[in-house]
Amino acid sequence: MDLFDVKTLLFLLSFIGCCTGQSILPAGPVDATLGTNVTFQTLVNKPDYFLILWNFNSGGEQVNVVTLTGAGVLKVNPMYTGRVAINNTNGFLYLGPVKAGDSGHYSISITSSDASTLTADTQLRVLEPVCDVTITSNMPEAIEYNSTVVLNCSAKGSFLKFAWLMGDKPIVDGNRFTLKQMGLSSTVTIANVLRTDLVGPIYCRAANQLQSQTSAPFNLTVYYGPEVPVVIVSPPILDKVIGSQINMSMSCSAISNPPATFTWYRNQQIMENAGPLLTLEVIKKHRFGSEEGEYTCKASNAKTGRVVSSAGVTFAVMDAISGAKVSGPNAALIAGNSTANLSCQATSGTVKTITWHKDGQRLSAGGRLVFSADMSSMMINPLQREDKGEYRCQLANPIHSVEASYRMVVNYGPEKAEVTGKKAVEVNNKVVLTCSADSIPPANLTWKFNGTDTGVKTAQFTIEMPTAKDTGKYTCEATNAVTGKNAMYTHSLTVQDKGTLPEGLSDGAIAGIIIGILIALAVGIGLIVYCRQKVPFCFSPVSLRPSASYNVSVESPY
Repeated sequence: MDLFDVKTLLFLLSFIGCCTGQSILPAGPVDATLGTNVTFQTLVNKPDYFLILWNFNSGGEQVNVVTLTGAGVLKVNPMYTGRVAINNTNGFLYLGPVKAGDSGHYSISITSSDASTLTADTQLRVLEPVCDVTITSNMPEAIEYNSTVVLNCSAKGSFLKFAWLMGDKPIVDGNRFTLKQMGLSSTVTIANVLRTDLVGPIYCRAANQLQSQTSAPFNLTVYYGPEVPVVIVSPPILDKVIGSQINMSMSCSAISNPPATFTWYRNQQIMENAGPLLTLEVIKKHRFGSEEGEYTCKASNAKTGRVVSSAGVTFAVMDAISGAKVSGPNAALIAGNSTANLSCQATSGTVKTITWHKDGQRLSAGGRLVFSADMSSMMINPLQREDKGEYRCQLANPIHSVEASYRMVVNYGPEKAEVTGKKAVEVNNKVVLTCSADSIPPANLTWKFNGTDTGVKTAQFTIEMPTAKDTGKYTCEATNAVTGKNAMYTHSLTVQDKGTLPEGLSDGAIAGIIIGILIALAVGIGLIVYCRQKVPFCFSPVSLRPSASYNVSVESPY
């Protein structure tokens, strides 16, 4: 390198044939963080070179960084002294620590001994650390529908890209959201902001190829409302009247931020009541007798300046029903013979409607059921067993309802008696006969054997160790003391000696017989095959006819 300087080499190379089409550098760019070391790798290994040059394009002018000759002579640009090195076997360039001004395009030229030259270039991006990601707003608080919010995200770093997040979901451009990036900052503009636009904290994320950083959560207050107030009356008002003794109140609520303030009006006149709750005591002070009044609630929001009125609630105040009582028959009722009359009366108050239910199902006139004109009484004639159950009377007016009930018992039966049990048993095998008969009240039972009272009064008749003398007819008589009806059933029983009752073979016995037959057949076939092979004369010639058949029968020993 003492014979000529770098500029002379660059001038000579301009007259030497170059080749830029071959790949001697990996695809770029090369990224490095400010203050770290970076390696420019090549795709060559131990090339036969006369000269290797690394240059930096600074403002359109090529600046030599380092030059290496085939003889091993190294020349470093004074600007890079102490920060650059080159690998003499593969041409790798080592640069560091990198500065912000090192960003740009770098090229390599490898001139071989035959004067041919390979060139390639790449880009170095010196990435400054990402830091100080901050969100600011053009306003501290916004009004729904009226405000346009502009959020700005700024950060320090290089080659930055920004992303906006609402919670963990990305904010995308469009639908009143406009995203823009300008250098080291980004903005998101929300036109006519809604409360639903800012659900959860907002984050801004700044990133380059090597690093990323997320801002602190940003929450913007959006004031809204009030929406149309909702008035809830407890208990609910029926037919525009309430009871004077009911602990009634009205509450007013409206969706609003900040919370709304409430004012009550009766017939458009302001009432002496502040707050969301209006009690009956206050209402009584503003009523005249039972005169109807329309009550409204107005909600106000000091931030948004909106005042919204609720729908009107109209009612009058009146007395409630104090109770009810159902009267019914005192005598025993018998299905098919009795008539039942029920009546329902209020102890005080005004009754507007009366309804009847049986076992939860509403009743209506028809068939055997007749109601009085005012529905205060009902008659069932004739009474049947299915009429038993709970009868409930409901007395009601627009403000109140009360109920009373009566449980009707209908006596019937006994209906068809029945005896279940074995008809034949062997001696000493226990016998249980069971008698049943549908009856209210439950029937009294009596057991007879061949017409003679046995003294047994229970539903079951048991013979622990039956003998032949227990063979005969067993009669169950059922009697209802209320209805005066009875029913009977006769059951025949035969007691036989041991082993005289037929029984089928068990599954195990049948399986054993079949297995024995199969074993016998297998042994027989084996003997035939053996004799034919070993002792041909042990069987005389036999003509087997196709029509011949062989039957094996197994009979039950019972």
